[in-house]
Amino acid sequence: MIERRLRERDIRDEDVLAAMAKVPRHEFVPAEVLEEAYADRPLPIGYGQTISQPYIVALMTEL
Repeated sequence: MIERRLRERDIRDEDVLAAMAKVPRHEFVPAEVLEEAYADRPLPIGYGQTISQPYIVALMTEL
């Protein structure tokens, strides 16, 4: 699902796409937002911090 969304936004590097598909994002978010773990938006992880939006992570990695 994440890979399709990233491709739609012009992320093309196959290594980046493979890495994004491999990382289990649900393991890095609290239970309160677990259902949204793979949404393409930042999510709160506690202490006033967020886990970054997948698209932004992919874009920065691709650059």
